[in-house]
Amino acid sequence: MDIHVMEKQLKALADVNRLTLLALMKNGEVCVCQFVNVLPISQPAVSQHLRKLREAGIITERKAGNWKHFRLAEGLSPVVETVIDGLDAIPVCPNGGDMRC
Repeated sequence: MDIHVMEKQLKALADVNRLTLLALMKNGEVCVCQFVNVLPISQPAVSQHLRKLREAGIITERKAGNWKHFRLAEGLSPVVETVIDGLDAIPVCPNGGDMRC
């Protein structure tokens, strides 16, 4: 793996909010509205964290109407896989509620 890609991925993983986002995605695709309802940060801050994870190649996005849905990328490096495997999955309310299920 390219050392610069590895650096970008490790920097992206070095934040509690981004790790929380990854834990939320462990069970599958998540709508951006659900992240906003779970994390105690603003919607623009959530978007910036998602952007950093996407630019590092750790997550992918899919647009559906007005919403974006995010999931873990395929073929992640063993280092990134190990970090994600070490996270406890956080369930997300399927209806986008304001609390974790």
